[in-house]
Amino acid sequence: MENMDSKDKHLLLLLQKNSREQLKILAKQIGLSIDSTKKRIEKLRKNGIISKFGAFIEPKSAGYGFIANVQIKLHNISEEELAKFTSYLKAHKNVTTLITTLGDFDITCVLIAKNTQEMDSLFREIRHRFKNIIADWKSVINLNVYKFEEYSF
Repeated sequence: MENMDSKDKHLLLLLQKNSREQLKILAKQIGLSIDSTKKRIEKLRKNGIISKFGAFIEPKSAGYGFIANVQIKLHNISEEELAKFTSYLKAHKNVTTLITTLGDFDITCVLIAKNTQEMDSLFREIRHRFKNIIADWKSVINLNVYKFEEYSF
């Protein structure tokens, strides 16, 4: 972030709103040529400031009416078991977010389900499969998303 100027920051704000915006429109909005704008985007990607481009999918519109934030505390876990657990969750079609954390819990993940029965089944499936390493599990159901992964500069 230390090498970013005001044009880089403005460009990032625009890309957060619409990462598919045409280069000519982005260039005009930040006051640079199309080539300079493209080079700035490439530099931001190369420096790891932009990790990827994507779309925010509204889970409810995609048929997933239940979204849960789950915090998981692990115990007596080896690096191998942690790798197996995180690999399982990363590959699971109902896990949309997976983050290791520092604090009272070790893992935070977001699970999506079509209905309460499917969510209950997911909870039981994961907890049973990894019962030897899960010490605690807390979950909350998300109601509305007002802001998600938006950064201000």
